[in-house]
Amino acid sequence: MSKVAEVKLRRDDQRLTTWKLFLESYRRVLDTLDAELQSERGLSLSRYDVLVQLFSAPDHRLRMNQLASRILLSKSGLTRLIDRMEAEGLVERASSPTDRRGSFAVLTPRGEQVFREAAPIHLDGIHKHFASHLTATEAKAMAKAFEKIRGPLISAAECAPTD
Repeated sequence: MSKVAEVKLRRDDQRLTTWKLFLESYRRVLDTLDAELQSERGLSLSRYDVLVQLFSAPDHRLRMNQLASRILLSKSGLTRLIDRMEAEGLVERASSPTDRRGSFAVLTPRGEQVFREAAPIHLDGIHKHFASHLTATEAKAMAKAFEKIRGPLISAAECAPTD
């Protein structure tokens, strides 16, 4: 560790402990949510992440680069994931009317159905494995802290219009 890092964050710093607990909790909650979706609907959390992003987007469509910036899980292999989801009839690709190089991922009616069937399972899991462990005051404090951290890290791609 460099001298600068040692001075700013010592091993006994509560913020480092908090960071480690955040990472461990994050991984365990995601693994549990993924296992529940797999068990109940045969749907991975990565696929659900794509479906929820498209469902929430205007006209249920996003440019591929915007989708990559919005998904919350692994961005690596997104093109292959979209290929597989297209083969399953969950999404389709559409050309951009203004940019021949760009393409959109679009939620299909089947994808919307799969999303709507999986959403209650996922939301119940979020409640059981995350929200039920927090008071309203704790949740508000965590949200404020995460907004403070996230703010300076938001990329321009996330703010770009969808056409």
